[in-house]
Amino acid sequence: MNVDTIPDFLADQRDATPEELQPLVLEFETLWERKLWHQLTNQLIEFFNNPASAPQRLQFYNVFVLKFADKINQLKLVDLALKAATQCGSNQERLSFMEAVVKRVDHEDSQDALVFATIAVARVRLDLEDLEGARKDLDRAERVLEGFDSVETIVHAAFYGANAEYYQAKADFGQYYRTALLYLACIDVKALSPVERRSRAYDLAMAALVSTSIYNFGELLLHPILDALADNEEDKWLRELLFAFNRGDLAAYDMLVNHINAHPLLAAHSRQLREKIYLAALTEAVFRRPPHDRAMTFATIAAETKVRPVEIEHLIMKALSLGLLRGTIDQVDQVANITWVQPKVLDMKQIENMRQRLKEWDSSVNQLGNWIENVGEDVWAA
Repeated sequence: MNVDTIPDFLADQRDATPEELQPLVLEFETLWERKLWHQLTNQLIEFFNNPASAPQRLQFYNVFVLKFADKINQLKLVDLALKAATQCGSNQERLSFMEAVVKRVDHEDSQDALVFATIAVARVRLDLEDLEGARKDLDRAERVLEGFDSVETIVHAAFYGANAEYYQAKADFGQYYRTALLYLACIDVKALSPVERRSRAYDLAMAALVSTSIYNFGELLLHPILDALADNEEDKWLRELLFAFNRGDLAAYDMLVNHINAHPLLAAHSRQLREKIYLAALTEAVFRRPPHDRAMTFATIAAETKVRPVEIEHLIMKALSLGLLRGTIDQVDQVANITWVQPKVLDMKQIENMRQRLKEWDSSVNQLGNWIENVGEDVWAA
């Protein structure tokens, strides 16, 4: 279709457009004739964002937008292309469409748009279960991103979101957890639908629990996304389980064990989860003690963690190797001398315990002050 036929195309499309969108289509022709590309782009984005425009997006993009594609913001061009691609008949067709977009924006002055489009191609490959191809596209996008001093948040959000999907497909729970949280940091969580908020909170909670590298859930526990689990009666147990791990609450864990056994993924990792809750109980037991009283016998640790005495040394060594604790083990006297415990997010009960410790410390300081005053009375008088 040549430029002269654009008015006829727009007229035909206007007749096929829902009534509430017809004023926008009318304005397209005026802005196009006046070559007001910025305003026209914004109007097109508004049109494409409306769900009622879905059947016409692909045709609008191929026939109309491509006529002036090199004159508009390339990042916005990719955004329009992504919305048009949703109307492709198959994933293979969508892949070909987005690969053509990548070639179109592959210029030195539009590298942000190139990254955005490349990430979109990676997402399609994920849908096609081509994990190797998706990883290559994501690595290419990352190399370009590393050369930027700054980039639009929408690009970073797309990058982290696609990486999260990749790691989820690979069942790499630790990397999924980290990249999914980075994705959420780039978007407005309130803009997500309730269903998506619940889905992301659920997946993040599962990843945190079964990951072999995540032992501190603080960032997730503080994130508003977790409220989605509290709002759903079926998911409240999962939120409670996360907080039980955070405070090393063995009693709460045992109360939720039926939910764990009923969930295939958690049931498959039940042994690992049991070790995690023991580690959490150990770090909590150390955390509750004042710094000067962290030489703990194996018997004390066994009593507080409910771990069998013969397994205590292994448990402590595991905590030390993971960086949850720092210290030494006296194997002869069976004493663990702990010098440091990994910081964690505190719930109200833990805050109350800390408050009590501060009160005890304050009382000790006052007693020491009174003792010094009484013993050194003659010195002070002199």
